[in-house]
Amino acid sequence: MTSAASEEIWKSWHKTGADGHARPRPGAGPHPGVSVGLDSDAEWTTLHEEITRRGDVWVGVSAQRIGVQGGPVLVPVTGAAGLAGKGLTAIDPARYGTLNHPGDGFSYDILTQVARAVRGGAGLDGLRPQRLIAAGESQSAYALVTYHSGVQPLTHAFDGFLVHSRGATGLGLVGPGENADLVSVLNDTPTIFRTDLDAPVLDVQTESDLTGVLDSARARQPDNPRLRLWEVAGTAHADARLLGPAAAVLDCGVPINNGPLHFVAKAALRALAVWLTTGAQPPVAPRIEVAAGGEPHITRDADGIAVGGIRTPPVDVPVSALSGAGGPNTSTICALAGSSRPFTSSRLGELYSSTADYRRRYDEAAKSAVDSGFILTADLESLLNAADTTGITS
Repeated sequence: MTSAASEEIWKSWHKTGADGHARPRPGAGPHPGVSVGLDSDAEWTTLHEEITRRGDVWVGVSAQRIGVQGGPVLVPVTGAAGLAGKGLTAIDPARYGTLNHPGDGFSYDILTQVARAVRGGAGLDGLRPQRLIAAGESQSAYALVTYHSGVQPLTHAFDGFLVHSRGATGLGLVGPGENADLVSVLNDTPTIFRTDLDAPVLDVQTESDLTGVLDSARARQPDNPRLRLWEVAGTAHADARLLGPAAAVLDCGVPINNGPLHFVAKAALRALAVWLTTGAQPPVAPRIEVAAGGEPHITRDADGIAVGGIRTPPVDVPVSALSGAGGPNTSTICALAGSSRPFTSSRLGELYSSTADYRRRYDEAAKSAVDSGFILTADLESLLNAADTTGITS
């Protein structure tokens, strides 16, 4: 799939000063970014096992105004309705009532100031970071596209970027007191990552990010010495792990995606850290096959599983059709949540002669994913334990 795309170099920036009081923070609630109307910790939810076992430091930043002061809810989620759109100042005024966010035009500078403070060891009990990685998912990933193009060349605040589930564009710039208007940029000219910066980017995209509302396939670009694009088959923008307890009450007409995105994302974080430390570049990943006839759509096999992309055992040795495509409920959150459609017993019988046959093939696929660099050896046992023999005749 090809499309026109711009390697945006922002030539102007807000020069208005503002008084504000924001904070690094722990997060809570459903986690597809502030689009659900809540401050959230999507990257911690996805990556915390890798962060803690390496002994790294994670700092969450409440950079966007909606999470702090409240604002419009772009993606309503069952289970979050009582809190969505209120912001921290209204949810817990005793703790957060003094926070003041001057508007999303300043969110990029908030991120820069936190990066500088963290690099200097502020709040880290004597630790001094050797490398700083900016990571963000969903709407925060849109913002990181803009930050990488327009702010990083001025500040050099980060050593690398882990961009997770971006759309085709960057997040737009707004004035003082305004919330970022994500909806207004969805159909803009695609924005690709600049190729003239030192800080490398590892861009992890779920299957559902490529088409539909995010349409990130429009912003595809070739891998280069400062960029890797990993597209993960059988994964969704807001899967069961990311949604947490809200997944249990979400009625999308089919079970939502419970694919292995977090395993690949943890490998991406490790690969980026190694890239920064040793210069060894992450592996090049195959692209998911996207057909461009009419409305762009993902090419699928007979079971509805995407062709191409990074492969994992639940995709290549399946017991259900893991997909980024949603079910019959066409709400935005269900479109982002994808689907996991269990195979019938007859289909399982066609695929696997026995439980032992399934197990052997699953284990081989897991080891292949590790050998390819898209799953960490440290996660192999957990991935093997995720094998599901339910319904397979011994």
